[in-house]
Amino acid sequence: QVQLTESGGGSVQAGGSMTLSCVVHGNPVSRNCMGWFRQAPGKEREGVAAIYTSGRTDIASSVKGRFTISQVLANNTVYLQMNSLKPEDSGEYYCVADWVSYDCYEGSPSNWGQGTQVTVSA
Repeated sequence: QVQLTESGGGSVQAGGSMTLSCVVHGNPVSRNCMGWFRQAPGKEREGVAAIYTSGRTDIASSVKGRFTISQVLANNTVYLQMNSLKPEDSGEYYCVADWVSYDCYEGSPSNWGQGTQVTVSA
């Protein structure tokens, strides 16, 4: 059974940085993609970033230039480096992975982590 375990959330002041990590457990087969979604209270869930086994990435325009997604395939780990954080970046961040489709940025990825809270104060 696949499990995605996130870490690294917390509270930070605006302008600060934070790194989220996500480890995949339970499926040794090479996945198509991993990524991050987020959801703020009262807002729709949105894709933040995705990375594919080729190394290609998708980054939301709202975070482009501030967030970077990377992966270490050998460790089944994906990272989201977040710099110049803004209060509007606050929300629950979810790690996702997919072995069937490539929906790690848009659509409905097949596997989700439990989420980690990110709070950015003004």
